[in-house]
Amino acid sequence: MPKVNVGEKAPDISLPNQDGDIISLSDYYRKNNIVLFFYPKDFSPGCTTQACHFRDNYEDFTDLGAEVIGISSDSVESHKKFLDEYLLPFQLLSDEGGKVRKGYGSTKGFGYLPGRYTFIIDKEGIVRHIFTSETDMKKHIDEAQRVLQQIMS
Repeated sequence: MPKVNVGEKAPDISLPNQDGDIISLSDYYRKNNIVLFFYPKDFSPGCTTQACHFRDNYEDFTDLGAEVIGISSDSVESHKKFLDEYLLPFQLLSDEGGKVRKGYGSTKGFGYLPGRYTFIIDKEGIVRHIFTSETDMKKHIDEAQRVLQQIMS
């Protein structure tokens, strides 16, 4: 169960991206809504599918005023390789040790793997929706777009 709830202010985080630059959620406040997705592991079949779905729909997300950000416990170097191999147009943040994942409560997944959660955060930094599915990667995209459309209307 997520420790962050709908209607609450999203905890600000600062983590290194695939280039080693420190990125904070608050950098996006007042400019963009945020689609923050936690995924288990770079290059795993399900995570690759999920990341590629976000990539293939990235323009739709930007049209909806949102920035997509992925987080896993993989290293900066792993994220760089993953991003380069699959031409991902969004930031991947490295949460080595899983501190941010634990703080958000997106920990429950299959067996030893961490959970797959998507948080929709509006421009004010308020969590508007939380979705989890370990097996339906496309549903993360569909749910995010649905909520972003509601926010915009």
